[in-house]
Amino acid sequence: MVEEKFRPILRKLEDEVFESGLFAPAVVYGYFPAQSDGNDVVVYEPPKTHAARPCGTRWEDGLPELLRFTFPRQREGRRLSIADFFAPKSSGKMDVLGASLVTIGPAASIETQRLFEGGEYTKYLYLHGLSVETAEALAEFHHKKMREELGIGGEDAPEIRDLFHQKYRGSRYSFGYPACPSLEDQTKLFKLLKPEENVGVRLTSGFLLEPEQSTSAIVVHHPAAKYFVV
Repeated sequence: MVEEKFRPILRKLEDEVFESGLFAPAVVYGYFPAQSDGNDVVVYEPPKTHAARPCGTRWEDGLPELLRFTFPRQREGRRLSIADFFAPKSSGKMDVLGASLVTIGPAASIETQRLFEGGEYTKYLYLHGLSVETAEALAEFHHKKMREELGIGGEDAPEIRDLFHQKYRGSRYSFGYPACPSLEDQTKLFKLLKPEENVGVRLTSGFLLEPEQSTSAIVVHHPAAKYFVV
């Protein structure tokens, strides 16, 4: 039924999107020196000129503190916090935090709103679903690129389907999800990446991304970093 009924609809919608230029994928990302301090991840001001730092590469000493993320900790079980996946300040070692934000641009949001207000609910649902999933696919694709730049891409599972089950090293954590539930921390990620001026994404008063077809995350390279619930 899926192949006979819905696959042709998807193909037609994809053709319309390509022909109209409705999706305009864009990415802003960066790497920042970081250490843990209890439940905090301390992010430092990077040197003026820096590129991706493979895991284990030394950063300069004496970098000024830029901001802190404070993450919750599990009350039982393994008592995990995202901060556990970074080298502690007491170790004297500098770690690296990745940050990324991807979007497919504002046109998709404008068009889905037009369809909804015009009562074209079926097409609205199809286009909304495709646009949101395209943004998520872009986030997954770019996360793979970041793993390669960090020198850990060789640990990816060979099968694509396994990558959807975190069969790779590290993790990508988005604010508002169980391990980092505070949406307000988006403001700190915006300070790092400046997506408003770089890719045209802004924060609403409720700390949601606009356009909706956008997603942000911090990227952690530690081999034990996986999804967990606080």
